[in-house]
Amino acid sequence: MRKRMIIKDIQSVTPPDESWLDLVSIAQAELTSEDPSFPIESALKPGMGSGWRASEPGRQTVRLLFDEPVRIRRAHLVFHEEERQRTQEILLRWSSDGGHSYQDIVRQQYNFSPPDSTREIEDYEVDLAGLTTLELILSPDISGGDARASIAELRLA
Repeated sequence: MRKRMIIKDIQSVTPPDESWLDLVSIAQAELTSEDPSFPIESALKPGMGSGWRASEPGRQTVRLLFDEPVRIRRAHLVFHEEERQRTQEILLRWSSDGGHSYQDIVRQQYNFSPPDSTREIEDYEVDLAGLTTLELILSPDISGGDARASIAELRLA
């Protein structure tokens, strides 16, 4: 029997070789809240900080309004939770008419169970032409706890 060990590189969560959009330059962000120590820019440009975090608990919305319509083929999101066990739900949706109507991309729930399950990586292949608005609605704890929504990374290609 021939065998090889699979090496997991948990540090490298961003898929390589993508033409990631510079979201900070081409979009405006609308947020329901933001902790000043964790601004949205640090989630949109990995390596700039610790990601975005809401300033208050509960459901939050992060909306990106693009200066010009864009076409995206991939949406990559990373979430971290090091402290508490909880179930988070996200709804990712898009609009081609400036946010007057939306179409769902995905609605997903997942569990964080520190110390074992502390990171969630979502990578979606899409084909969205004429995207003017991308909206991410986060329910950080569907049981109604006081968890704060956060995004470690949000990238589009």
